[in-house]
Amino acid sequence: MKLLLVSPFHGGSHKVWAEGLSKHCRTDVRLLTLPGRFWKWRMHGGAVTLAERFLGSPWRPDLIMATDMLDLASFLALTRRETAAIPSVLYCHENQLTYPMPDNPEGNRNPARAEKTDHHYAFINISSMLAADRIIFNSDYHRREFLAALPAYLRQFPEFRLPGTPVIIRNKSAFIYPGIEGSPNPPLPSGRNSSGPPLILWNQRWEYDKNPGEFFAALAELKAEGFRFRLAVCGEQFSKKPGEILRALELMDSELIHCGYADAREYRSLLAEADIVLSTAVHEFFGIAILESILHRTFPVLPHRLSYPELLPREFHGRCLYRNRAEMLALLRRALLHPDQAAETAERIRLSLGDRFSWGNLSPSYDQLFRDILDAS
Repeated sequence: MKLLLVSPFHGGSHKVWAEGLSKHCRTDVRLLTLPGRFWKWRMHGGAVTLAERFLGSPWRPDLIMATDMLDLASFLALTRRETAAIPSVLYCHENQLTYPMPDNPEGNRNPARAEKTDHHYAFINISSMLAADRIIFNSDYHRREFLAALPAYLRQFPEFRLPGTPVIIRNKSAFIYPGIEGSPNPPLPSGRNSSGPPLILWNQRWEYDKNPGEFFAALAELKAEGFRFRLAVCGEQFSKKPGEILRALELMDSELIHCGYADAREYRSLLAEADIVLSTAVHEFFGIAILESILHRTFPVLPHRLSYPELLPREFHGRCLYRNRAEMLALLRRALLHPDQAAETAERIRLSLGDRFSWGNLSPSYDQLFRDILDAS
């Protein structure tokens, strides 16, 4: 079976997922991509550029899989003389319907400058879903959240509000997690972080939806209380750091052992050394970076919302998930005061997850999906 994977925003977790799929699935996967930048232009123009490249190549697949950053309806229309009989599936890493807009972009305090939702991008996602034969979300939380928000979105239009669309999308949608690889299987040596105080890790994108301001505010409070810790701040950065974050970095100067994007080798080293991973995200459709940390025996402190309750075994919710700032600080204090207990819990979580999110466990689900789509076409 030959699969064409069309990825117009080929960077970050999209790229990691696509390359993992190509490496681990038994399906013959070939990639058609554009660099992971200028996401709005990718959603508008990516389909045209990639359609031209597809038509210019003699290779033809049995199945087309596209990510949610592609205007799949336009791509299929532009390539219809070659793709009319080829089934397609849309994989949703995120969506523009429920993705939150920043209230205060780049730290600007003028409410008039707040970014507003552009409903056209959400409709590109919806038309792509209608054009696809199947829709796969990257978590059950993502699927449920999108389907819950869709009816209200459609009701805002003046007429012909597509009342059957939510049912159509629901009936051809499911979820399959992204695979993760590279987690250590042999036990790490005891005293992995004996060189200094516990290491707290930030390994998410440097964007408003991950709420870095709340992260630094919590650490500043712990520092003021006299807690000692080290800090590693890594992850991709796409926008200018707000002034409040720059001031927070200055405040944490004596704790920082790393600040800025980490390449693969450096990132693995930080994962192996980290004791605590803290998320203050206001939105997370899956959470690859957090799961990578957990699978490297790092104690997680996460919001009791979004995808995290789905990913973390229920028996650990009370020890690792918080509902408000006070609970978050309490979990952090406990982990810093009792690092051995935190390390023991982290190891139990890792063992409980097993290979649930590994490519070895998940790739057969993708292969079966592809076979089912072809059989139904």
